[in-house]
Amino acid sequence: MRIHLTAITNESRFNFSAPKEEAYFKMLGEDELLASRMKENHFRNKDKKSRLSLLLTKSGSHENVSPEKKPPAKTVHIAPDVALRWSNSFEELMNHSDGVETFTQFLRTEFSEENIEFWLACEDFKTTESATKLLSNAKQIYAVFIDKEAPKEINIDHTTKADIEKNILQPTHFCFDVAQDKIYGLMKRDCYPRFLTSDIYLTLTKRKGPVTMTRRRSRSFVFTKRAEGTAAWL
Repeated sequence: MRIHLTAITNESRFNFSAPKEEAYFKMLGEDELLASRMKENHFRNKDKKSRLSLLLTKSGSHENVSPEKKPPAKTVHIAPDVALRWSNSFEELMNHSDGVETFTQFLRTEFSEENIEFWLACEDFKTTESATKLLSNAKQIYAVFIDKEAPKEINIDHTTKADIEKNILQPTHFCFDVAQDKIYGLMKRDCYPRFLTSDIYLTLTKRKGPVTMTRRRSRSFVFTKRAEGTAAWL
């Protein structure tokens, strides 16, 4: 009789028509079920954050998404004459590794470093060799810089975003080119002129005022202090 009652009790505790996992959690109780699900969500969120932060370690400012937690700036020794050449053009600045690093430091002060970080990520993306990595890296760039909830969302138009969403399904090395060109143009028109008048750049060039674009001067006629008071060509 005791055996029969035990069988009935056990049968009432389990619904064998339900999935095995559900029956198992009913046996553990509601507390254990909640704890298990919370643990699963914790590791899932942790894995997502790890994947999103992969690209954020590509450059000096990529360690932290929060602007309140910026890494210390690197101390770079740059000759003033080298820094002065960066005022010739934005292209010359971006073709110099120290120029890119210095420009990145300036953008941090304006809380707009996501622009240079996206540009650098695209440059690195173009060197990807494996097709598998190409897809993975494309999704990571989208998650970090393009998605509406991206931690470092760049300012591009809706049409460009929509095109990228389609392109990354079967990505090529050029699927971010349009967005990259837009960000490059934005930095050139908007950020670069302010960079040339910033304290960061003026300190490097040992100047106290804004740097003007370097131009060659034509031969000019000037007066020199001579006894006979005649003019001389220099």
